[in-house]
Amino acid sequence: MMESSGGPSTFRDLSAFVACSRVNSLALSADGTRLVAAVQSLSEDGTRFVSGLWEIDPTGKRDALRLTRSDKGESAPVFGPDGMLYFLSERAAAQGDEDEGPALWALPPRGEAVVVARHPGGIAAATVARESGALCLTAGLLPGAADAEAHGKLRAARKDAKVTAILYEGGPTRAWDHDLGPAEPHIFVRATVGAEPVVAGGQGIGLADPGDAALSPDGTRVAYRRFVPGRVPDRHRTAVVVADAVSGKEIHVVGDPEHLYEGPRFTYDGSAVVCCRMRYVTYDEPWNATLVRIDLADGTVQDLLPGFDNWPGGVVCSPVDDTLFFTSDEQGHAPVFRRAPDGGVTRLTASGAYGSLTVSPDGRTLYALRHAVDAPPTPVRIDAGAADQTPAQLSAPGGVGELPGTLTEVHVEADDGFRLRGWLVLPEGASAERPAPLLVAVHGGPHFSWNGWTWRWNPWPFAARGYAVLLPDPALSTGYGQLNHRRGWGQWGGRPYTDVIALTEATEARDDIDASRTALAGGSYGGYMANRVATRTDRFKAIVSHAGLWDLRMFQGDTDVPWYFQRIFGDPLTRPDRYEADSPHLDIANIRTPMLIIHGAKDYRVPVGQGATLFQELQRHQVPAKYLYFPDENHWILKPNHARVWYETFLNFLDHQVLGTPWQQPGLL
Repeated sequence: MMESSGGPSTFRDLSAFVACSRVNSLALSADGTRLVAAVQSLSEDGTRFVSGLWEIDPTGKRDALRLTRSDKGESAPVFGPDGMLYFLSERAAAQGDEDEGPALWALPPRGEAVVVARHPGGIAAATVARESGALCLTAGLLPGAADAEAHGKLRAARKDAKVTAILYEGGPTRAWDHDLGPAEPHIFVRATVGAEPVVAGGQGIGLADPGDAALSPDGTRVAYRRFVPGRVPDRHRTAVVVADAVSGKEIHVVGDPEHLYEGPRFTYDGSAVVCCRMRYVTYDEPWNATLVRIDLADGTVQDLLPGFDNWPGGVVCSPVDDTLFFTSDEQGHAPVFRRAPDGGVTRLTASGAYGSLTVSPDGRTLYALRHAVDAPPTPVRIDAGAADQTPAQLSAPGGVGELPGTLTEVHVEADDGFRLRGWLVLPEGASAERPAPLLVAVHGGPHFSWNGWTWRWNPWPFAARGYAVLLPDPALSTGYGQLNHRRGWGQWGGRPYTDVIALTEATEARDDIDASRTALAGGSYGGYMANRVATRTDRFKAIVSHAGLWDLRMFQGDTDVPWYFQRIFGDPLTRPDRYEADSPHLDIANIRTPMLIIHGAKDYRVPVGQGATLFQELQRHQVPAKYLYFPDENHWILKPNHARVWYETFLNFLDHQVLGTPWQQPGLL
């Protein structure tokens, strides 16, 4: 195994922690002999992450071998049936194409990589037909452009005229950290590498992830997700389109106002498409998800998991029969499951969270990235026929060495009888004689679970500083059945709040925890919970709110997805009850706890005005507060040195407010 040798010092030295390599995705060759991973590492100047491709030995015998290296990086690897390795990169192949965005490159088993496809403005995603080798590319077309050539001319005209304006006539205008449009993502199919591309259809400008497309094994059909704007905003939805890959003619459009369809994948013989279907939320009903099969002969839709209580995702189809593999959050894990052709479902992995599933050509072996609260993403090999197994770990970059503490669980019964759980990170040396101060970290979402590794809210730098970290999964968390969503639905600051407090009290009752020195923090929905907690109790020594919702009425009109939140909270003019019950800003006068507010200006999901307003209100009410502001970051703090500043400020604030040490100004601030 390739691991760092720094041990716990990796987490004590924030520069070393930020510099750790990060494995992001896997691709398996058609013959099953080659496994490639995209791995992020620091650039030479240490100011950004650069992705490179590494060869991973599927047998686990040999060390990983780096395949590519460039200043622009390489990502999104995918194999063709002839062994060609395709990837996306912004590296320049010739003079003058530096600003054209990502191109599709091909790296043969022996030889140098060459560009095989470009598109004005860049290619967003690519996939390959398993048998024919046809290419499916996702790229944009400006309004009025029928093909890439026309798009390029229009794009050049806008650039020369220095026009950046966008005219919207409906639908959303922003997503997360960028403006949508004016180009709309489209699907392009090439029967061979050198063939002329066919425009198979548009995906709509409401997609945050435009790369949701797949080719049938023989390359004759393409399936993709399309955003379908409603006549009124709260009727926006997504559908799955199946089109002829040669003509672009649509064969089936599967969608309805009550569901969202996404993640289409063709079955082994190309006769059907499997995708995720989510029942759209309403004021009274939470999300609910399943996998469905779309028969391409007659368009009928079959629910494949009628009795499965959690939400499936990440589906891959066996190349030899109708077996499916998928992941789903479950009790603080995200196992891999197998659905047999007869409908039986088997959990294949005993612990951890999994992603980037890929299946061998004989259908007997899976490869995936396994991670957990105490383990970063690492490639593993899974027996497709064995239940509750511990997968074989493969040699890869990305190790972090020894952790500065241990991981356990906390369980408690809520006042409605529901059994709650959370992870508890304990620092080295925590005991009844040396009880540790506690940080309660509430996850975002709120439909999420603390079940895997995160580089952004990692508990181990806090453990290295001596803090225990509670990672609670309250009501609305995923992995605990549909009941856990129902019990918290429509009351963001109600049942989830009491669950967080119950898990906090159960943790504080341990003799290795110092209940007198406890802080609480959260990001996104967790930031909302931090704000809500601040208005309801003085039990915490400090509260940290990252990208937190403060004024729900103001937020609902300013977020990038206002129609989604209006489905949950209702029209604020005609149904104000939930806004008035759950908006923290109405209770600003109750806050006494010192707060650290963190926000990025490019955050369109929870716009920066939420954090800025809270900071001003805290000052007006003379509550001790600090505001860590990032003018060029979004909902997440992603740049390496900004991440280091984020952790340093966070930790120093806790030390000052919880431990009573003098305030230490971070060096770069």
